[in-house]
This record gives sequence, structure tokens and C-alpha cells, in this order.
Amino acid sequence: MKKKLTTLAIFFLSLGVFAQEAEEKVSVGLSLNQDAFFGFTPMMTFGYEINETTSFTAYGIQWGAGTGSAWGQWTEFGIGFNKTIGNFDINPQLGFTMGSLLSSGAAQEGIVGDGIVPNLTVNYGTDKFEGQIYAGYYGAFRDNTAAGQSTNNYVHYWANFGYKVSPYFSFGLHFEELYLSGGQTNGGGELDRIDGYVWFGPYLQLQKGNAGLRFSFGNNSAEDGNFAPNDFYKLSFFVSL
Repeated sequence: MKKKLTTLAIFFLSLGVFAQEAEEKVSVGLSLNQDAFFGFTPMMTFGYEINETTSFTAYGIQWGAGTGSAWGQWTEFGIGFNKTIGNFDINPQLGFTMGSLLSSGAAQEGIVGDGIVPNLTVNYGTDKFEGQIYAGYYGAFRDNTAAGQSTNNYVHYWANFGYKVSPYFSFGLHFEELYLSGGQTNGGGELDRIDGYVWFGPYLQLQKGNAGLRFSFGNNSAEDGNFAPNDFYKLSFFVSL
């Protein structure tokens, strides 16, 4: 009996050690963002370390918390992998949207598989510098249009680079662009490109450990007729668990 109890104790201890090791491989991040076009857009990220330089990744964005509420409660989910090379983290991912923006130009009800989103994020970090490049293509995955309505496709990208004054404060520059790249009209024809916004300006970031606050602002240099006329302002709160 004593031997059996000892064996069980070793078994459960092993399970505990395995669970702890697995938990140490998991990272979770939460970012609460609000900007001049999309409004409030919470985002959560997930990572599982495969080895020292490679991780499985996943993400979700609740666009419906902002202007996306009018696009069938627009929701995005995707998976990918991250590769660390020197001071760079290179993270290609494939996402899908649920809603109505891409599949019908927000003219119909929200559907699963509204759009497909191949995207790439590259992060850079050293003791003194930080930076990020993002590029994503939002293409209609399903056509849910009625006669005269159109699917929508978008290109969204940004780049920023900054200097770390201290572990608690950094500043830099941010550039971001969103535009409608086209779409197919039910009944024939295609949509022309339309600029959304072209944002450029400085950012200030305050950070303690894995949590921080970033404020970016500036001007919108998109030409007249764009669908996002506001100036550039974006506020982000982020925490990594």
C-alpha cells in the first residue's frame, strides 16, 4: 500500500512539473486600442513556445466594439507562427473575419467567413530602440451581395520606430495607411481604389515591466473624398501576462 501511495505521489508530482513547464511556454497579451477611425478595438494575442526561436501564435480582434458594430459586429481571428532572428520577431499569420464589411460592403447581415486576412508583423527591440512593421490584406472570402452591391477589399499597414530614453519612457514616429483596394459588384464591374487615411505623427510611450500606455497623434494627409477624414490620434493600453 505504501509503495502504491508513493507511486501515485510521484505520478501527480510529475504531472504538476509538466503543467508548470507547459505554462511557462505560454504567453498572453491584451491590448486596448482606440483610434480616430476604428474606435475601440480590443485585441488579445496568444503564443506557445515550440523552441527558443519559434512559437505558435494566435490572435483575436473585436472590431465590433468600435465602428465595426455597424459591419455585422466585425470580428477577426487568426493563427500563425513567430520566428526570432537576432533582434527581430517575424510573425506571419492568417486571419478570418466574421461580419459583413468584406462580403457585402456592410450591406447585408454578418456571416462567418466574411473575409480572409493574410498578414505579417515584424517587431524590433534592443536596449535603446524599438520598432514595428505591420501589413495586412483584408479580402472578401465570401460573396454575400445582392444586385448592385459590392464586396470590399482593403490594405492596411503601418510602421513605427522609437528611442528608449529609459526602461519607463520612449518616443518615436508612426506612419499608417488604410485604403479600399477594390471589390466586385454584383451585376458586373469593380470598385475603384479609395483612400481611407494616411496618418503620420509622433508617439509617446510609458511602460513599467510588461504593461504600458502609448499615445500617437498627428495629421491625416489623405486626399479629399477619403472615408476617414479625422486627424490622427490613437491611444493604446497593453499588458503581457
